[in-house]
Amino acid sequence: MTDRVHPIAAPTLTTHRVNGLQLRVAEQGQGPLVLFCHGWPESWYSWRAQLAAVAAAGFRAVAPDMRGYGGSDAPAEVDRYTLLHLVGDMVGLVQALGETEAVIVGHDWGAPVAWHAALLRPDLFRAVVGMSVPYSPPIPLDLPTALERRGISTFYMQYFQAEGVAEAEFEQDVAAALRRIHFSGSGDAPPGLAFGLMAPGRGFLHHTVDPGTLPAWLSEADLAYYTAEFQRAGFRGGLNWYRNLRRNAQLLAPWYGQPLRQPALFIAGERDAVLKFPASRAQIDAFPKTLPGLRGCHLLPGAGHWIQRERAAEVNALLQDFLRGL
Repeated sequence: MTDRVHPIAAPTLTTHRVNGLQLRVAEQGQGPLVLFCHGWPESWYSWRAQLAAVAAAGFRAVAPDMRGYGGSDAPAEVDRYTLLHLVGDMVGLVQALGETEAVIVGHDWGAPVAWHAALLRPDLFRAVVGMSVPYSPPIPLDLPTALERRGISTFYMQYFQAEGVAEAEFEQDVAAALRRIHFSGSGDAPPGLAFGLMAPGRGFLHHTVDPGTLPAWLSEADLAYYTAEFQRAGFRGGLNWYRNLRRNAQLLAPWYGQPLRQPALFIAGERDAVLKFPASRAQIDAFPKTLPGLRGCHLLPGAGHWIQRERAAEVNALLQDFLRGL
């Protein structure tokens, strides 16, 4: 499938033994390593435009299917999806690729992986880019507990905690679920849509829209690729990331309150529902202290959650400028 932004040869797919797992990896270009971490519910495929653009700028661009996704292994045990496991995968992948350092880029759940990889292994990750999810230093209070203390019980991350429930909802019609999730989280969704909030007795998809026409950034071929990946691998692996939110807060105790000092970049869409989370704006406002190496904070007008696909050309230009400036 040809990338719409940079029509060059498709990435090469290979498999590497990493951190006790087989990870499927897409790779394009030669030069200093740039590692891309996708989020939920996505794939290496979400980075196609960035792989091509970064390769064209003289870098070795690599995007794995993250643990639990696509062509990579998906351990059955919930507790094998902590942030320490996920960061360990990226550390191991850098080594498996024969490299000694990398710039790491993450979107959605991949952003916390990228932020924490840079925090925990500054010797390996010389710079970091986060998309959608702002950096916040680890703290003792985990998100499920914080929500409970506020009397909130309708947030989607709470719905994802019970094993098998969300899996059954999404796997009933994988194509429809992905179409609804990707459209409803985007800047093309109707204003006021309560994306990510649950209605009593309803599933995640209740507050989503099934579009009559796909937006320009999501083709039928794209949707078919994602659908085939999730029909084969299922949703459990990706959902298990959410089931470690409490565990992550405990494991990250040695790094409570720590700023991230490497060169950093943040990119998000102004219509991203993540920016409506109670803590997100305060986290962005705190960047001068938490990200002292920040070289840009870009909130793109009209864009939603899937920023690297919705605004591929703008994101590519920001990435190229950041990488060339290192």
